[in-house]
Amino acid sequence: MVTGVQNSTSTAAAQAAAASSAAAEMGATQDRFLKLLVTQMQNQDPLNPMDNAQVTSQMAQLSTVTGIDKLNSTVQALSASMLASQSLSAVSMIGHVALTNGSNMELKDSQAYGAADLTQPVDSLNVTIRDKYDNPVRTIKMGGQDSGLVEMKWDGLTDGGATAVDGTYKFSVLAEQGGKKVDVTTLSYGLVNSVAQSAGGVTVNVGNAGEVSLNSIRKIL
Repeated sequence: MVTGVQNSTSTAAAQAAAASSAAAEMGATQDRFLKLLVTQMQNQDPLNPMDNAQVTSQMAQLSTVTGIDKLNSTVQALSASMLASQSLSAVSMIGHVALTNGSNMELKDSQAYGAADLTQPVDSLNVTIRDKYDNPVRTIKMGGQDSGLVEMKWDGLTDGGATAVDGTYKFSVLAEQGGKKVDVTTLSYGLVNSVAQSAGGVTVNVGNAGEVSLNSIRKIL
């Protein structure tokens, strides 16, 4: 857990340092521009002086670039702060059970859990559980269901009434309304093992689901 916090802090510090470096480089660019402009004005032809409109235009361009650079630095600092905050929040999930996208069920002591996310109400919801050889083990008919998150539980019994051995099983869901298939997303429960940071943001390692984005976590138990 401490390692996750340290990684978060290090990343935030690195991004803040990068933003500071960019600001320093921009300041140096401004100094060079002003020195060049002053030199041009000092050495201009008195009979053909620089056009005021040209000088004003150059100053306006510098001001615009400076404003954009300051905005970028602010956004980078804000992004680093948000990433650090997300990482600290995610670290607190370690050791907890999370619900995320997946199609695995862990059977232990005759209990296994899963869930489905329905885009609309259905009049028929059937769950098929398969073993590691892809053989059907149990079909659970759950009948009509409302839209949203639907929790499901398996008691470990096969269609023949035998007790299935503990282990990892896969499940699929067939949802229908009026005889037509309805889109459904299967969700799996898994233990949060670790938290990591990448260029794409914070990721969480959740059991058999592997590395998933923080945004894909639907529930924490």
